[in-house]
Amino acid sequence: MATTNLIATSNAVRFFSSFSGKPNYFLSRRLSQTTHRGRVQTSCCYREMPLKAVKPVVMPETSDGIGIVRFLRGKSYFVTGATGFLGKVLIEKLLRASPEIGKIFILLKSKDEESANKRLYDEIISSDLFKLLKQMHGSSYEAFMKSKLIPVIGDIGEENLGIDSETADKISGEIDVIINSAGRTTFDDRYDAALSVNALGPDRLLSFAKECKKLKLFLHVSTAFVTGKREGTVLETPLCIGKNITSELKIENEVKLASEAARKFHGSEKSKKLKELGYESERLKKLKELGYERAQSYGWEKAYTFTKAMGESIIYSKRGDMPVVIIRPSCIESSYKEPFPGWLQGIRMTAPLILGNGKDQIPDLLGDYQSSCDVIPVDMVANAIISVMAKHSCGNVPEVKVYNITSTSHAHPLRMGEIMDFSYQHLCDSPLTETTTKVLERMKFHSSLEEFTSSVSKAIRKQERAMKNGEEEAESHTTLSMKGKRKLKYFVSLAKTYQPYMFFQARFDETNTRSLIHELSMEERQMFDFDGSCIDWEHYFINIHLPGLKRELFRQRSS
Repeated sequence: MATTNLIATSNAVRFFSSFSGKPNYFLSRRLSQTTHRGRVQTSCCYREMPLKAVKPVVMPETSDGIGIVRFLRGKSYFVTGATGFLGKVLIEKLLRASPEIGKIFILLKSKDEESANKRLYDEIISSDLFKLLKQMHGSSYEAFMKSKLIPVIGDIGEENLGIDSETADKISGEIDVIINSAGRTTFDDRYDAALSVNALGPDRLLSFAKECKKLKLFLHVSTAFVTGKREGTVLETPLCIGKNITSELKIENEVKLASEAARKFHGSEKSKKLKELGYESERLKKLKELGYERAQSYGWEKAYTFTKAMGESIIYSKRGDMPVVIIRPSCIESSYKEPFPGWLQGIRMTAPLILGNGKDQIPDLLGDYQSSCDVIPVDMVANAIISVMAKHSCGNVPEVKVYNITSTSHAHPLRMGEIMDFSYQHLCDSPLTETTTKVLERMKFHSSLEEFTSSVSKAIRKQERAMKNGEEEAESHTTLSMKGKRKLKYFVSLAKTYQPYMFFQARFDETNTRSLIHELSMEERQMFDFDGSCIDWEHYFINIHLPGLKRELFRQRSS
């Protein structure tokens, strides 16, 4: 689900927890050890999985490192997805690490120059993410930002990126590195839209890159879940139709199929009133179903990862002699350290699962307590991107190089059950709202959708009885209200969306990533840290991520 980012659906403000028939007692605290992060086994719920860690490459350290700061100085970049979660953090780090950087051209979807400048100010310059830069530059902050950040009106979903020819000609001579972090990351996205951005977007960007006269590197942000693999080891190898993707897949046929479906269902919209009640248009529903069906037919779980795989394969086949690097982050979550701990944009990734119990008090989750949950903080992904740029921008990329930016390659990966236990502990001590008085139940995991649906239905009925007549009403009251039925439908839909990742057992190879880490100097490791194996997950979730999630939830409520 970068990504995969395991990314929540667009309307996911709530989610679920779960029941396995056996109680899950709170996982004992991890103990810090000199060699690895150990665990204490609890009475019934923890067992080690027979998964072998990917052996890291050990390389001698170099005193000078790879010269990251030296590389950044004076370079100019073209960035897509700059107003997104990862894009913003990347821009902030580039400007803070190297104030002497050149220009950062930002592709913005806007109707004119005035609206583009307004969007740049509203979504980036005035964002609280940049408060350290504001402190650094004081009264000259806005002038500094406007001198570095250049909005370019366009759209990655349009031909020629939607950039007028005059602007394209002007900026193509200044760009050193192109960073494609744009993407439609909703799991159950409509097929036509996902294809346009995730599959064809990289193709359009490649065409533009070939016109950039001094381009040193084309960097594409994909997702660690792009291969569709759920077991074994996911290697750092590029995807190519005819090699590790079946030659039966014809991208042009998929685009044609999606376009015809979009035209066929055009106009079959439901009324505005039904939309307000949460009902999708028939057209949108059909296009989402088409994406799911096409992904399944080729061995992927969702349209998101399927179309991202197509995007990678297009880059591989059409790159020519262009230096290309692909970054594959796993589930990108709130910042670990920079520019400050816990910064988050949007209710995403694991948040809907946590809010299912913390907000809606539905203690049910469809999944496996022991499933691997590969999470990586957003600032580490940004640091990895910058380090990779410095490493490969001298043109030494004869083949497409892939970096998995993940955290499960070491001996003791984070488990889904642990995240739920950490969340339970934190939310019991610090509820989401001051008015929350009911004691939360522990998360309960279900192995089947039927069991999950039955348990959630019972929980909703129990809530409705309590609201109407108190807890004493007989269990025979079984009919859900219309609101209760919509709530049940929502939770079941989200359970289906997340299901592939809730039983995930694969591990990610990090050979290239570990090799790069060992090439960094000690100073570079401190300044551009992206070593996920060093994260204290209990500390991260309880003291950093969950407080950050609550701040973001309250910010959305007040905006």
